[in-house]
Amino acid sequence: MSPVAPTHDQVPVLYVIVVYAVVIFAFWNMPGARLVITPLKLFTIGWHELCHISLAILTGGSVMRVCIDPDLGGATIVSGGHPPTILAAGYVGSTIFGGLFIMAGFDTLVSKIMSFVLGVGLLAPLSLVRDKLTILLTVIYEGLLIGFWFIDHAQALRWYCLFIGVMNALYVIWDIADDKYFRKANDSDATQWSLLYPRIQAHVWATLWILFEIAVLTGFVLLGIAAFKRTPEEMYEEACTSCPASPIRRSAILPYDHEA
Repeated sequence: MSPVAPTHDQVPVLYVIVVYAVVIFAFWNMPGARLVITPLKLFTIGWHELCHISLAILTGGSVMRVCIDPDLGGATIVSGGHPPTILAAGYVGSTIFGGLFIMAGFDTLVSKIMSFVLGVGLLAPLSLVRDKLTILLTVIYEGLLIGFWFIDHAQALRWYCLFIGVMNALYVIWDIADDKYFRKANDSDATQWSLLYPRIQAHVWATLWILFEIAVLTGFVLLGIAAFKRTPEEMYEEACTSCPASPIRRSAILPYDHEA
């Protein structure tokens, strides 16, 4: 069998990635439903802007202002630095970050590790949030994250991390959709690229970045398939041994043969 050929247990992950992409697109753009994923949007937008900030500082620039808003979008105003590098950092950083979470969707132990990143990332924006509904939703998402640790040795965390991975890896699509359907105050990075290089229109930049993200996402999926060819039982044993979530023994909850 080819290293990148999915096993029977890995095939559902591929279908779920497609389903998640459709669901996220709908929830990101549907009035009312947008509120439900606000904490996840803040997490995704926050990481995207952090990538801009990091490269701005590394290239000698100064950060003048940062905006992270689920409705207005994100924006990082920078003075100095290297504009193309700073601008590229957003989509590149989001895609790679999302790819890591997608790989977590193939393995329980990796999803446990990535859950710590997600837990901190969900809480970080609360220092700026005053909306009670957003705070409540964040508490709910944190509660789910913690609860999934104790369900079948965190098997559910794989699907949680996979959802976060798709949301980040395809961020350019949601960013452009906000531009098109909601005319948000903060332009998408694709629009910013067209301002930086006026000869190339925004829709061309958007297409190039979408192709880039799909290519990188595909690469991480293939890497996940090749690296984590494990059965649910093997993942269970590894997660239970390396990062146990509860004192419940495997034999206590899995079917077993016995003689009458």
